[in-house]
Amino acid sequence: MQEQTSDQYAWRLIYFDFVQHPVFLELLAEDPAIQVCKLLFAGNESDNFAAIARAHAYQATSVRDDLPPQYAVTPAFLARAPELLVVSMNGAGFDTVDVPACTAAGVLVVNQTGGNAEGVAEHAVAMMLSVLKRIPDGDAGTRRGTVRRRADLMGRDIQGRTVGIIGLGNIGRRVAEILRLAFGCRILACDPYLDAAECTRRGAEKVTLDALLAASDVVSVHCPHNAETAGMLGAREFALMRPRAVLVNTARFGIHDEAALHAALVSGHLAGAGLDVWEREPPPVDHPLLALDTVIATPHTAGITEDSRRRVGAFGAEQLRAIFAGEPPARPVNPEVLPRFQARLSAWRQAAARTG
Repeated sequence: MQEQTSDQYAWRLIYFDFVQHPVFLELLAEDPAIQVCKLLFAGNESDNFAAIARAHAYQATSVRDDLPPQYAVTPAFLARAPELLVVSMNGAGFDTVDVPACTAAGVLVVNQTGGNAEGVAEHAVAMMLSVLKRIPDGDAGTRRGTVRRRADLMGRDIQGRTVGIIGLGNIGRRVAEILRLAFGCRILACDPYLDAAECTRRGAEKVTLDALLAASDVVSVHCPHNAETAGMLGAREFALMRPRAVLVNTARFGIHDEAALHAALVSGHLAGAGLDVWEREPPPVDHPLLALDTVIATPHTAGITEDSRRRVGAFGAEQLRAIFAGEPPARPVNPEVLPRFQARLSAWRQAAARTG
């Protein structure tokens, strides 16, 4: 266990193994009131939980397959972290956190939404272009020497096509902007949290999910994985999509049904898919979808760019410093907890003042 120490610290923050970018630790080191403690997943579990029991903040990984289950933020974890006030995510996702359990415990959950928006948006558009232009097919055929007729690799342009975006937040809005300005695409959006006027301001027409699926040449997923979106795209929804349409998912696992997508691709109803997220990450090499030439696969790397990681690291440190200073969180996941969180924070400050 390695620590960044101060003689007069007040706040104790823990993280496991790595941070998104060194700027996270550099910015926190500027505040002598914050002690940062690095724990190791491979370290002694009893020692780790002894540190967790004293922590006020936990900088947590956002990807479940990167996290040993005992360190996911569950009711059992929270029971062993009585002083915990804040869970801060390494990225935008919070699949590793039981948010209702945190809310019940008075623990604020914050993420770094928007930090990797450009990286993910560019990746999504790149996948659309690669599938439509059949770039991987052309690359593989050229390397194998199997290209006989160039027309066998005929693709399609994206210019002027209709693109449906599920979730018009930071990433979805940027995807819409790129496609609208660069390619003149018509943008449809399904987002239950935005009204039609706001969708228009973000460059899209608000429609229902069914209408979006039926009208779009490309469907791109940019919503969180939660109770509302789990299994959102299954056999019924793929059947509603236009013949030869393309699906791109750079959001989270579990939103699309992998078996149903495989069936829609094998049947020829859908022309292709670009997938950055998987039920198991990375997917096993014998995954049925990986056997299809019509699928472009990446191992949840859309947001992993040097630029994204620096922004996410800076977002995380700046938000934590602001919270520790008594300012409102910039990106709360469970804003409904704020009154109870503030009461817990105030009680902690009073106790700290009494003990000097």
